[in-house]
Amino acid sequence: MKERSSRLAATAVALLIGVGIGISCNESAREGDGNAQANEEAASPAKKKVQRFGAVIGVKRETLERYVDLHEAVWPGVLKQIERANIHNYSIYLGELDDGNLYLFAYYEYTGNDFEGDMKRMGDDPTTQKWWKETDPLQTPQKNRKEGDHWMTLREVFHCD
Repeated sequence: MKERSSRLAATAVALLIGVGIGISCNESAREGDGNAQANEEAASPAKKKVQRFGAVIGVKRETLERYVDLHEAVWPGVLKQIERANIHNYSIYLGELDDGNLYLFAYYEYTGNDFEGDMKRMGDDPTTQKWWKETDPLQTPQKNRKEGDHWMTLREVFHCD
């Protein structure tokens, strides 16, 4: 069991390092905007601009089963709101790091033109608010997150398609 936990921790650390920490091959990440944007290809003007986001939060060991159960059957209204907010390719990963705590790492891509507006509309959605009332108490926010944020947003420093 300890070997399995060590492998899980190593995998989680590798994931966080590979996605959240590194050297960028994308010019906008080098500019330090925190959310590198994919360059639109001249040959494909219909291709949408993509902003990639990574975030981390702790999850309480005693609530892990409930958290996983909720995410095995995400409410249709929540999924619809994620789509309306121009969020795609959304994944949440779980890992136990060397400190013995459990962490969730989220990754998603945003393809809209008004991130702040889309996030506000999502936050104002009654179904999403009910969902967060279910999930937020299961989590342990990081102390060094931005004021007003629940998840700690990570700065993208490496991306290569």
